[in-house]
Amino acid sequence: MRVAVYYNNQDIRIEERPIPEIGPQELLVRVVAAGICGSDVMEWYRIKKAPLVLGHEITGKIERIGSEVKGYSIGDRVFVSHHVPCNTCRYCRAGRHTVCQTLHSTNFDPGGFAEFLRVPPINVNRGTFILPDDVTFDEGTFVEPLACVLRGQRIAGVKPDQTVAVLGSGISGILHVALARAAGVQRIVATDVNEYRLEKAEVFGATDIFHADDDIPEQIRRVNDGRAADVVIVCAGALGALEQALGCVDRGGTVLFFATPPPGEELRVPVNDFWRNGITLVPSYAGAPADCAAALDLIAQKAVPVTDMITHHLALDEIQAGFRLVHRGGESLKVIVEPQR
Repeated sequence: MRVAVYYNNQDIRIEERPIPEIGPQELLVRVVAAGICGSDVMEWYRIKKAPLVLGHEITGKIERIGSEVKGYSIGDRVFVSHHVPCNTCRYCRAGRHTVCQTLHSTNFDPGGFAEFLRVPPINVNRGTFILPDDVTFDEGTFVEPLACVLRGQRIAGVKPDQTVAVLGSGISGILHVALARAAGVQRIVATDVNEYRLEKAEVFGATDIFHADDDIPEQIRRVNDGRAADVVIVCAGALGALEQALGCVDRGGTVLFFATPPPGEELRVPVNDFWRNGITLVPSYAGAPADCAAALDLIAQKAVPVTDMITHHLALDEIQAGFRLVHRGGESLKVIVEPQR
């Protein structure tokens, strides 16, 4: 089978590998669609494990079934989650599934940018979801990223009567905007340095859009009756965006760190002001199986218009162009790779 092997952002090679053999508790999935995630192009994050096959936003059809697997049939259309928790450790029991060591160590084989992948037993058990008939393969690639967004907004406590500011309008920011709109939030501010993405943020539900180089705290107060935002969601992996967020949050508000800068960057927080004003800083990484199930339900209900966010479909041998599109952040949102083309 063909796989796309990541060496660095500028060097992704199409190579041949054997189709994985499966065990009695495993599945073999023929990959139909795989989204390129913003984290796939974070070179500082990926290159330390290179060469490797990336791709974790995948849908496909079950090609083979292990002899001990129940509940699935050959030909089933599925989304498969790459990271799954143990559900038994102290973190999982406390509802903190995304800090579970098992979640951080699980994956499928070899990765989504391949014609086939092997689904290990634990991923079969709690990370494989049958797509409803009215959910396309393309829509199913949004289950994982939307699950991450759902978890983030849940722990940030987003409510309809709040003002939400989303700093960074790449695909994660757009999903945050669209989910907040679906939840009934009436005032949604979006920022970016890219005019194309700002326009898309408005299309998907932002009530106010501003270039990130503007005085964003002042702009938010101008459109929000003199108040800062109740929830600020940082979707840009730049220290400047995190620093900007600290000035955008209202008393009693929350800053959600959804994106992260490279290791070694340090954020100076005015602790005394935050203590006095009751401000919460919270990070969010990944999503749990329950978040994936909820995301799939939202997609099936068409509550979040994910299909409209897809800007490019590429064959596997065009994946280098896809990485350039996502990395440069030009006129693109979601890029889908189709390994069977």
